[in-house]
Amino acid sequence: MSTPTRWELVERALREADPEEVVEVLGEALRENYGVRDCEMFLVDLRLVVLEPVVHRDAPSIPLAGTAAGRAYRDQAAIVGEHEGRTALHLPLAVRGDRMGVLQLVTDEDLSAEIRAELLDIAEVVAGLVLTAEVVTDRYRQVRRRHRLTLAAEMQWQLLPVRSVETRSFRLAGQLEPAYAVRGDNFDWSQDGRTLSVAVTNGMGESLTASMLTTLAITALRNARRGGADLVDQAALADQAIWSYHVGKQYVSTLLIELDLRSGRLRVVDAGSPRMWRVRGDEIERIELDAQLPLGMLEETEYQAQEFQLEPGDRLFVLTDGVYAAARASRNYDVASLQRTLRASRLLPPAEAVRALMSDIRVFLADHDLDDDAVAVCLDWNGTDL
Repeated sequence: MSTPTRWELVERALREADPEEVVEVLGEALRENYGVRDCEMFLVDLRLVVLEPVVHRDAPSIPLAGTAAGRAYRDQAAIVGEHEGRTALHLPLAVRGDRMGVLQLVTDEDLSAEIRAELLDIAEVVAGLVLTAEVVTDRYRQVRRRHRLTLAAEMQWQLLPVRSVETRSFRLAGQLEPAYAVRGDNFDWSQDGRTLSVAVTNGMGESLTASMLTTLAITALRNARRGGADLVDQAALADQAIWSYHVGKQYVSTLLIELDLRSGRLRVVDAGSPRMWRVRGDEIERIELDAQLPLGMLEETEYQAQEFQLEPGDRLFVLTDGVYAAARASRNYDVASLQRTLRASRLLPPAEAVRALMSDIRVFLADHDLDDDAVAVCLDWNGTDL
């Protein structure tokens, strides 16, 4: 039997670690096998502004802007920096494009390219373990929270799938704001073979009323989708589920998208929906949709799907009305500001494009929270055959 490599020894230790002790076990394994002096994990906060420490909870947060750790997160690359006079290697933590945070490894000397490559692979393993650990421990979820969530926001974040994903054929990312007090806006997505389904919802009402309504809508849409219903039937079945419970007193504005990942054919159902923009090269265009009734407004509404054709490299942005309602001193975040930001972020991956948009809105609002919920979802179709 061959002697296990140092990489295999670290992986074995991680696989045997209790979910809530992944970081501590990693630190010990890296000290023994790679001579790492100190290991800290940082997780990105819910607002996508700073990185929060996991082990040393009293340590300061690290801004994503202007820091080596932030650059490792933004660029998804290994970045060498400095920590208390020693070399610090910052490694991105991500699973299939879901950006979670950064590992900071402090060493007494620079590491070779070979060792950095091994540590990058280890960071990927760690990210996967943290993702699965969240099923059985709240430790990592608590770290991401700089403030306490409202109950409505807790429901919305629990309902949300991962915030970003990357595959050969598409890249997708989204964000909820205000992160700690979101009420009725949310998004959902799923890939089934060659088909990508996306839903962006805007539940009416305030606080728990809006959150419970959106939970009902997304769960009904998932139930219909997983039962094999096509896009139009998904809308119809969710419409009836909401109507049967609220009898038209509460309803949900929703945009349903179905993308054929091979052909780029896009089918859309606009149920009183958020707005959709297409970025193609340097051109930014709002896609005009046939407005239909929100889900649950009337009984047995019949929905129709529109079809569009995407080109490889096209980007779609779906935005709920909270983006357009952002206001300061009687001045709204206007279409010109939106288009400027979408154009400036054109070459960024969706996760960073969404973050750039929300950051621009926060600057516009002088770092105050939005008055209304806002969701931004960015989807790139790469045109790659499956």
